[in-house]
Amino acid sequence: MKKKKFAIIGSPVSHSLSPIMHNYWFKKYNIDAEYELLDIDKSEIQNVIDKIKNKEIKGINVTLPYKKSVIPFLSKTINDANETHSVNTVMLDEKNNLIGENTDVFGFQAAYLKSIPNQEKKNKKVLVLGAGGVAPSIILALLKSKMHNITLSNRTYEKSLFLKKNFKNLSIIKWNDLSIEINKFDIIINATSLGLNSNDEFNSDFSNFKKNMVYIDTIYNPAETKMIKYFKSNKIRTHNGLNMLIYQGQKSFYLWNKINPEVDDELLKLLESKLD
Repeated sequence: MKKKKFAIIGSPVSHSLSPIMHNYWFKKYNIDAEYELLDIDKSEIQNVIDKIKNKEIKGINVTLPYKKSVIPFLSKTINDANETHSVNTVMLDEKNNLIGENTDVFGFQAAYLKSIPNQEKKNKKVLVLGAGGVAPSIILALLKSKMHNITLSNRTYEKSLFLKKNFKNLSIIKWNDLSIEINKFDIIINATSLGLNSNDEFNSDFSNFKKNMVYIDTIYNPAETKMIKYFKSNKIRTHNGLNMLIYQGQKSFYLWNKINPEVDDELLKLLESKLD
């Protein structure tokens, strides 16, 4: 029997640990499959989609900048992908329809929100930085966790307003006003790509933060972005994006293989050893 093929598409994807994670699970569950990186241009999406239709590829994950761009190529989107208009997992159903799902919502909830006591959730004031890529998934994850006090800030103000069309109760603050408003928030989440490169700058003053706040960065490689280092040095609790990667991957793996893979210590150590 031919080896099953899976992949992640995006640009850049060289930093992604998805192949290491999925290939670990394939080996653990004796599945004859491999998962690879596909760094592609937007013009090449059709080619990858054709390979899924022809069953040369069984399923793909989608990362920046194609989580929205891939949608017109699909037969339909389901569940969280319908609400976020963002797809990170693609597969064929039993009728050979090309289905797009979003597992980032589950990934964010499982990684960071389940541990917050329910009675505390409704009082938390949350700031989401960024309006592209993973931002809609984070907002939906917060709403599904009964956390409704959400503010968004994006470098391009118009993009924030566009996201507000989807999520009516979202508050918006301008990027230039962050330094004044920052002390209102209990949780700050970086949903931008700022931090992937060591020379990335937010160009905003975060020093006025709440002393007992929590900072979550959706970037996991490097393990400590400039912002994580900054908040850590100020005794603030921080999380990088590794757990979100793992739990969104766990759900993708289940959708493709109907096996819910275990997140064990060996996997965690393996992934952590690959981080910059």
